Amino acid sequence: MSTTPATTPPASAVSEAATPIELVVLDMAGTTVVDDGVVEQAFSRVADRVDLGPTLSRDEALNYVLDTMGRSKIDVFRHLTGGDESLAQRAAGEFEVAYGELVDELGVDPIEGASDVIDALRASGTSVVLTTGFSPVTRDRLLDALGWTVDAALSPVDAGRGRPAPDLVLTALLRTRASSVAAVAVVGDTVSDVLSGRSAGAGLVVGVTTGAHTREQLLAAGADVVLDSVRDLVALPAFAEVVSTGASTTAVA
Repeated sequence: MSTTPATTPPASAVSEAATPIELVVLDMAGTTVVDDGVVEQAFSRVADRVDLGPTLSRDEALNYVLDTMGRSKIDVFRHLTGGDESLAQRAAGEFEVAYGELVDELGVDPIEGASDVIDALRASGTSVVLTTGFSPVTRDRLLDALGWTVDAALSPVDAGRGRPAPDLVLTALLRTRASSVAAVAVVGDTVSDVLSGRSAGAGLVVGVTTGAHTREQLLAAGADVVLDSVRDLVALPAFAEVVSTGASTTAVA
C-alpha cells in the first residue's frame, strides 16, 4: 500500500478489482456533502441546551465527537451521557433540531464534483447507496435539499448497527442485490467509514480527505487508497467502465 499522497493515483496504486464494482456505498457529510464543522456546531448547540451529565467535560465531549465522526449519533450520545438512554435519546432529538437549524441558516452544498460522480456511476449501471450516521429525519432533510437520485439512502436504524460495524454496507448490498461483497466499493472521510468497509469485506475501500480524518488516519485504518476528493473516484482503475460509458467525467478534475 502506497502512502504517497496523490489526487489520482496511477494504475499501479490500486489494482483492478478481481470482481467488477457493481455498488458504490458513499458516506454523506464530509464525503459527498460539505460539512465545514456543521456537525460539530450542532453538537455544541446540544451541549448548550442539554446537560449531558458529568461523564466528560465539554472539551472532552467535543473531542470524542470529532474522533467518532461517521458513527451513529445515538451511539455517540450514549457514550457522552454515560449510558443514560433517556438522556441520550433526548440529546439525539435535540441534535436533529440543531442540525436542521444550521441547514436553514447555512444551506447545504455538495462536495465539488460529487453530483457528477453519482450521475456517472448510475449512468454506467453501477448502483449508488448513500449512508450516514444521521437519523432518517436529518438524512432526508439533506437529500431533499440536494435533490439527488440514488438507489437507496441508509441510516443506522435501517441496518441494525451504525459504523464501524458492517451493517450499513451489507444492507446496501442486500437492497441493491449486488452479487457479492467483492463487488462493493465503500467511500468515506472517517476511520469509521473505512473500518465498516473492511469489516464488511468490501472489494475496494476508499478514503477521502474532505472531511474529518487525515490521509494518515485513513490509511492506518485500512483504506486501499486515499483521494483528495470523491470527485477523483471514477479515475481509479476499478471504474474504467464508468469513464468509458461517456457519462459525465467532470468529477475527475
